[in-house]
Amino acid sequence: MARKTVLVAGATGLVGYAALKHFVDAPDTEVIALSRRPPPGIAARHIALDLTDAAACREAAETLGDVTHLVYAALFELPGLVEGWRNDQQIATNDRMLRNLLGPLMQAAPRLRHVTLLQGTKAYGVHVRPLAVPAREGRSEMREQPNFYWAQEDYLRQAQAGRDWHFTILRPVLIIGEAIGGAMNLIPALGVHAAVMREGGPILPYPGGAERVSQAVDADLLARAIAWAGDTEAARNETFNVTNGDVFTWPNVWPAIAEAVGMRPGPDEPFLLQSLGRADWDRARQHHGLVSPALADFVGLSLEYADYQMRYGHNEPGPPAIVSTIKITQAGFHEVMDTELMFRKWFRLFQQKRLLPPP
Repeated sequence: MARKTVLVAGATGLVGYAALKHFVDAPDTEVIALSRRPPPGIAARHIALDLTDAAACREAAETLGDVTHLVYAALFELPGLVEGWRNDQQIATNDRMLRNLLGPLMQAAPRLRHVTLLQGTKAYGVHVRPLAVPAREGRSEMREQPNFYWAQEDYLRQAQAGRDWHFTILRPVLIIGEAIGGAMNLIPALGVHAAVMREGGPILPYPGGAERVSQAVDADLLARAIAWAGDTEAARNETFNVTNGDVFTWPNVWPAIAEAVGMRPGPDEPFLLQSLGRADWDRARQHHGLVSPALADFVGLSLEYADYQMRYGHNEPGPPAIVSTIKITQAGFHEVMDTELMFRKWFRLFQQKRLLPPP
């Protein structure tokens, strides 16, 4: 029997897919992928499941008796994305999804040792107010702002009380990695924009608004943080921010992005990425012989997320969005990554897989 069995919920999403890839290669580990559709290119047991279906979750849990670790990376987002972050339906649905899975899993899996739950900087109200810089765990939360994080966290703490398993809550910042059709993955969004712009020449203007100082995290680094948390005593029942360890602004990193897609940065030229049309992307992918799907299936809601992140339409510099990573460093997780190299890494992977044009 494997030393541990990791169940990854939301296995085709940005975080879940990175975690799945990490654990598939880990020794003495069995991995089970939980998602509506199978994760591409991963040799792991897959269970197709809609987490909003309580009866289906109870039935699936009966087959999960060996699970020792749950990585809960499932997420429900409404069309419109940013506006949906404060929507009661979005909050209630995400709350119900966790309950539907964890409730029966606790009964079915006597070896359960750890649950990892994902939050983010919305815990500090980044979507409704300037952050206290740096935002710190246990000090800077905006509990007064309705958020599915609080519903899930309150349930998790209540469910864990008096039990043998533990949990860790991780709060990554902007995540960059590999996912197709996700709600918040900027590589397909920026890659589509660059491919369409490239049809008109080699110059790639920065399309966003006035800068603000931000942070990002590489999805693979985050996956290693998830693995660390699952087996580290110092992470038990704790909450940690996770970043690459540096800071960036979009105009500052834009030359590296332009180079990664085989173009040159030009003068800033605001452009609403949400206005990109399906036909524009179809022409680009046919021209380059790409295997990537049609626009909506490729980018999901990520064009809107890109406009939000790059502050399209804002003419004044924004307040910095910086979180502290002192706590996770002191607890023993020390990995860092250069954010420019992170962007280059993921564009290169999408190009190698013929999802984006070669540079």
